[in-house]
Amino acid sequence: GTARLSRAEPRAGDGRSEEEEEEEVKEEGCYQLYPGHIPTSPLQKALLAAGSAAMALYDPYRHDMVAVLGETTGCLALPNLRDKMKHHPEGYRILQERPRIRLSTLDMARLRGLPDGTLGREYVRFLEDNKVSPDTRMPPKFVDDEELAYVIQRYREVHDLMHTLLGMPTNMLGEVVVKWFEAVQTGLPMCVLGAVFGPVRLSARKLQVLATELVPWAVRSGRNASCILNVYYEQRWEQPVESLREEIGIFPPP
Repeated sequence: GTARLSRAEPRAGDGRSEEEEEEEVKEEGCYQLYPGHIPTSPLQKALLAAGSAAMALYDPYRHDMVAVLGETTGCLALPNLRDKMKHHPEGYRILQERPRIRLSTLDMARLRGLPDGTLGREYVRFLEDNKVSPDTRMPPKFVDDEELAYVIQRYREVHDLMHTLLGMPTNMLGEVVVKWFEAVQTGLPMCVLGAVFGPVRLSARKLQVLATELVPWAVRSGRNASCILNVYYEQRWEQPVESLREEIGIFPPP
């Protein structure tokens, strides 16, 4: 929250009123736009981006550093994604209703009871098999626009659904393949860096499979698919995965 001064008293020491103080703070960009927001200058963002990129490359499983990198380098990609959502009926409704994918919003028992092959059943199976939780996705901090902060939050929360639709596990090979797909889809520099530098830790055999089969498929699917943020996944749990892949434009996994 932001400390507020009494409107009846000027700020001690310089005689400025609260309105003048708030106006100056707004001009400097140093005010919270949403809970958890940390205002930063362009120089601070550049330093955060450089530091988080170095740490993410050193340890790709530092999801906190990957998150910071995505927020501090997405100044062009995020508005583009937001515009795609605004010009799509389903995407626009998502922007208006702001759904969240968290354990508190998911009826896990119901999803487990859905038939095999449906999005909901396969999503829960992915979470359980890979021992991951949607609650581990970090909330945005460094995006200086409340609506864009939701866009990157939504991207993070549908990431595991991309694994489900693409049929990729959470090991390094699977993450790299998903990053190639997301890089083409979103244009986020963080995804591009992950796609390009992620394979350095893979074995020669996996690199061959990646280069000859998986990357070409992921890139073709990313180019062919409609925007992944324009799907209201919470209302598609009963839809078969194959049907949703076909609707979005994702080619069957090799």
